[in-house]
Amino acid sequence: MAKTRPGKKDIDAYTIRGTNKVVRAGDCVLMRPSDVGKPQYVARIEKIESDSKSNAKVRVRWYYRPEESIGGRRQFHGSKELFLSDHYDMQSANTIEGKCVVHSFKNYTKLENVGAEDYYCRFEYKAATGAFTPDRVAVYCKCEMPYNPDDLMVQCEECKDWFHPACVNLSNEVAKKLEHYICSECSADEDVKKPENSYSASFADDVKTTSDALRNQKRRKLPSIAFVILYGCNLFFRPKKKKMLLFYTISNSFVKIEIELNIICPNILCCLMQSTMATARANILLHSFCFIVILASVLLTGFAAEDRAIYLVLMEGESVAFHGGSPSSHLNLNSEVLKAHAMQLEDSHDQLLQSNLETGSYSKLYSFKHIANGFAVHTTPSQAKKLKYSPGVKMVERDRGAKLMTTYTPRFLELPEGVWTQEGGQRNAGEGIVIGFVDTGINPAHLSFAYNPLRPFTSNISHFSGACETGPLFPATSCNGKIVSAKFFSAGARAVATLNASVDILSPFDADGHGSHVASVAAGNAGVPVVVNGFCYGQASGMAPRARIAVYKAVYPTVGTLADVISAMDQAIRDGVDVLTLSVGPDEPPEDRVTFLSMFDVFMLYARRAGVFVVQAAGNRGPDPSSVVSYSPWAVGVASSGTDRVYPSSIALGNGERIEGVGLSGPTFGYRLLQHRLVLAKDAINPIGSFPRTPPYVEECQTPQALDTRLVIGSIVICTFSEGFYNGTSTLNAIINTARALGFMGFVLVANPAYGDFIAEPVPFAVSGILVPNVTNSQVILQYYEQQTFKDARGFPTRLAARASIGEGRAASFMGQAPIVSRFSSRGPNIIDRARKPADVLKPDILAPGHQIWGAWSPISALEPSLVGHSFALLSGTSMATPHIAGIAALIKQNNPSWNPSMIASAISTTATKYDKNGELIMAEGSDIGSQYPSTPFDSGAGLVSPSNAMDPGLVLSSGYEDYISFLCSLHDTDPGTIKTVTGELCNKPLDHPANLNLPSVTISALNRSKIVRRVFMNVGSKPETYSSSALPPNGTTVDISPPSFTIAPQGTQELVIQFNVTQAMNQFTFGELILTGSLNHIVRLPLSVLPVSV
Repeated sequence: MAKTRPGKKDIDAYTIRGTNKVVRAGDCVLMRPSDVGKPQYVARIEKIESDSKSNAKVRVRWYYRPEESIGGRRQFHGSKELFLSDHYDMQSANTIEGKCVVHSFKNYTKLENVGAEDYYCRFEYKAATGAFTPDRVAVYCKCEMPYNPDDLMVQCEECKDWFHPACVNLSNEVAKKLEHYICSECSADEDVKKPENSYSASFADDVKTTSDALRNQKRRKLPSIAFVILYGCNLFFRPKKKKMLLFYTISNSFVKIEIELNIICPNILCCLMQSTMATARANILLHSFCFIVILASVLLTGFAAEDRAIYLVLMEGESVAFHGGSPSSHLNLNSEVLKAHAMQLEDSHDQLLQSNLETGSYSKLYSFKHIANGFAVHTTPSQAKKLKYSPGVKMVERDRGAKLMTTYTPRFLELPEGVWTQEGGQRNAGEGIVIGFVDTGINPAHLSFAYNPLRPFTSNISHFSGACETGPLFPATSCNGKIVSAKFFSAGARAVATLNASVDILSPFDADGHGSHVASVAAGNAGVPVVVNGFCYGQASGMAPRARIAVYKAVYPTVGTLADVISAMDQAIRDGVDVLTLSVGPDEPPEDRVTFLSMFDVFMLYARRAGVFVVQAAGNRGPDPSSVVSYSPWAVGVASSGTDRVYPSSIALGNGERIEGVGLSGPTFGYRLLQHRLVLAKDAINPIGSFPRTPPYVEECQTPQALDTRLVIGSIVICTFSEGFYNGTSTLNAIINTARALGFMGFVLVANPAYGDFIAEPVPFAVSGILVPNVTNSQVILQYYEQQTFKDARGFPTRLAARASIGEGRAASFMGQAPIVSRFSSRGPNIIDRARKPADVLKPDILAPGHQIWGAWSPISALEPSLVGHSFALLSGTSMATPHIAGIAALIKQNNPSWNPSMIASAISTTATKYDKNGELIMAEGSDIGSQYPSTPFDSGAGLVSPSNAMDPGLVLSSGYEDYISFLCSLHDTDPGTIKTVTGELCNKPLDHPANLNLPSVTISALNRSKIVRRVFMNVGSKPETYSSSALPPNGTTVDISPPSFTIAPQGTQELVIQFNVTQAMNQFTFGELILTGSLNHIVRLPLSVLPVSV
């Protein structure tokens, strides 16, 4: 349930109530906890807003304490440590109780006096999964003493190890003044340059000569026998210490290990010696040191503590799919030549790792061989740096992780009457097409994926060569003809997290539900009854119900890694899928390169080169501008809208008033005939219960122990949207559990004036219930209740006379305005880098239904307790919009098998509509609840997909792999050498401007004076057709088109020259469109998005 943001405006600062302290965006603050006795919450202010009533609210990003995190690891964290989470909230500014400072660990340890307001942070934390970045902590100083994070320590900038100042012969005063520190081992390396105000030290000055000797040994290549020396009795041998530091070298690496000894250092063997370890150090007297020389074969068991991560590596050399220059995904992969080439690539990956990285310092997770030549490796940053500069390596990128981004939508898009009729009805829609899904797996027992022997598949899918992997909950019979391939990829997940065997199931089975939902929307069987809590909501059908399904599980309830996703993509293309559906992926731009050249986008480029249509979720970070996470022109980015289906519900009060609300539940007993006692949760508090008197207990119905059973049993209980819901700590599922435990007749969740309206999504309730998200309507219910409730002098109710009943909330109505761009759907303009510089490519590309979509589900429902046991779920997200386009692309491919992916994308785009079902411009939801504004291409792309029109678009625009390379070479501030490094292609034919890539849209991020853009159209119809050209110019420009009209033969092409001229500089993008009207009733639309900069 989302939070409210009523009529707001941004403000610069806020004065903490009751103080003279001023806070601004970027400040860290202490916030009042929801439970009495808990410590204050710590958060960073992202934005400060004020509504029409001058109530201040703050958007905050939470810090978590170790004890609040998943998994713990508390013993390795200091008492003042915090984790910066990915959990954001809107909060009342009144909950701010003070300011604080969150330091880096380095700065924190230099504080002379640590105050109550001082904290430190070393880690970023994923609140949903408990994953950390970096994913390890150093737990020992180099001296092997237990590591206390609250102590002063210094960190070597090269090896990243930590040291107590005393262990490196520094005083605390000197350590606090250091800007840089390099340990003795790293400072000995010839390629390390010592920065200013830096310090290099060994463990102690009186062991310096021995350390130098050991470093000389490090430089010598030794055989497998390790040379071990114990030294420094007076330093390392302490009473009651049974540990000894042994330094040894093996495989040219200098490492320390700890040996447990059962002795206390004796005085024997302590003597004077002359070092002969290196000729340069010969005849140096080691005063008061003992030595033991041991010759042994010691296995290398540990390296200096350094955080490991997954790195994705792209290498030079042709992949299997393009070996010999062939751009086809439908190769004979069983040919001896390709088998040998694949083996050669994998061997080259192993040889590169073995020759450049230290043994034991890495784990290779995958070799990518089909559409790209590369691999994924789990190693340390220092080892990854070695790879970056190794011969044959084109790119090294740290894994950014992967995130997860119908009964009615087929009819809303006119599929039964339109496209399905053209394809021979639902019996044949999608026949012969294989759709690949990289997601959370699939529930093979679901009816949406069942095989019907009475309606066998008749199509030939010999171009596809997938296989079925078995495992827990996924027997061999799961691949039944509808599901033609199923594989899972877990090496990345297992490398970075401890998986939960009960939900992180190592098979293609979907324990989450997301993957099953996505697959059913695109290609689920037709006419499957949607039954939830015993009620049938209708029948579900996929967009292409006869398409085959290939499953590539790469995201798990605990974690998702890009390594697993990319390996799954590589396998899907190798298997020969026709359409690749990506409702998962990274949710942030790459750190050090343009968005189009991230590893994820490069793999999508190679998939497109292999002839696969790639469709990608645009992201769920709307309605903020430039929030899209689909960047590249070779993948279709999908935005989300609602349909005209709504599920109205109502509560009838005893005074005859009826209040509208939301809730997928049945009516209360005897609805229309019987009404039931209405009681406010605050008036039904258990007088003898021992629980905090906080909103979740007192107002929000979150626990049975807080309520008096005698008052609530058989009653309709009023629960209030309060602090817990606002903070995201309270849930509807808890209300339902409380209602079932105490025997509520029903419940109503009302809005709270202190928090404003809230967003209510229809959720199936196992008990009668209704959400009333509007404050005005909620006040009507509460005023009626107060009028009918009598209380004593202490405020306790003595008579509850209010009555109510809840109506049927599961019957759908189709009267709503549609489509409307969903509030959560990510918006343009597209960006080219992490600095959010606008790109000359339109994103999102297209709009499809993604709000309140029924789809198949997994009964395990690992991440959504309210859906446990359900076989269907009503979900929202661009994840739900994406498979609509995947299924429609399959239908177009079925009807036009010779079309390349860009032609399919063009047909979808140029035939889309920017108008809703009432003929008005499509609206988009804004930040404020209930707010809407006319959509632009940055909200909806080309508009709402129109499958029937896309089957016969008249004209299409086509782009190939070479065109995309020319586009990349035309990017400003991008070195052609970088393009060559990443893609292996030379910039021989760069475009004169990125906007000249032959896309079904035109976007110019900075239009100075004038610009000529060209587009080439192909007639895919069966007859010649004459087109006339017209344009609706963006504000501040004029648009001229040449030629103004043309006649084009079947399979013929026509170039249009489009000249933009600035008439007025603008401070924001403006929008228009180019329209080609054909004599055979084809209409081709191209959205125009331009930022006029200068006249």
